[in-house]
Amino acid sequence: MAGTSRTRNDCPIVMYGNQKQKIHEENNDLVLQGRFVVPGSNTFGHTFRDYNADSERKESVEEFYKQNHIHQTIDLVKRMREEYGKLNKIEMSIWECCELLNSFVDASDPDLDEPQIEHLLQTAEAIRKDHPSEDWLHLTALIHDLGKVLSFPSFGELPQWAIVGDTFPVGCAFDESIVHHKYFNENPDHHNPAYNTKYGIYSEGCGLDKVLMSWGHDEYMYMVAKENKSTLPSAALFIIRYHSFYPLHKSGAYKHLMNDEDVENLKWLQIFNKYDLYSKSKVRIDVEKVKPYYLSLTEKYFPAKLRW
Repeated sequence: MAGTSRTRNDCPIVMYGNQKQKIHEENNDLVLQGRFVVPGSNTFGHTFRDYNADSERKESVEEFYKQNHIHQTIDLVKRMREEYGKLNKIEMSIWECCELLNSFVDASDPDLDEPQIEHLLQTAEAIRKDHPSEDWLHLTALIHDLGKVLSFPSFGELPQWAIVGDTFPVGCAFDESIVHHKYFNENPDHHNPAYNTKYGIYSEGCGLDKVLMSWGHDEYMYMVAKENKSTLPSAALFIIRYHSFYPLHKSGAYKHLMNDEDVENLKWLQIFNKYDLYSKSKVRIDVEKVKPYYLSLTEKYFPAKLRW
């Protein structure tokens, strides 16, 4: 799908459709030659992803990460993967799931307190404006957070620390770039010599598909898409699975575990991430106006009903 070339200053160019995206190798910033402009502040008037900003959500977000870092162990992840990998909770369409998320607000997000369907459509519509020919990326944006249905009774009503927040590998050392890293001191894996080294249970270049990630909506939605035989490209599944893996795509941590396919797919994730993060705003989307377009994409890439 994507090819690369070099500019005179040796920054790679990611080619897709008729667009060019320049990814800066030092800080992974995306220089966008399109119509979406990064806003100067989040919905609360603060810098995006500023976990120390004096906002009304600061304390609750930090408490969320404390619980997340204490409880996300390799044993927990294995249990969750076994339980939810059965996909025996409910059957419903993609759009039905979008509507179900209307009442969900992410407790880990310092940038937005709107229902999730607003964020999904903001992200998808921002991408659609800049990349009209990449319909798979529009749909990926719409569905990337649907795994947050894990908070509902039909799905076990998991606590938010087991659903949202930045994700990270378990089974190896917790990188210091992970937000509120200090709370890992209370995680038993942090003190287990089998799990607290750079590689832990993994090996160099093993590939992220061999790595156990902290449990949450990313991994669950990846399972749903893959097991329901979605025809989305591999880059889309990579985005869904790792879009909350900020230690990697923001800080460059854990690259020693990546293989060549991961490296290529990461370029698409970095493109996607700008829209996922910076499209959060109070600008409302006319749901009924855009609904027919997204229904056509779900019909193209998914069965009518999915097992969840």
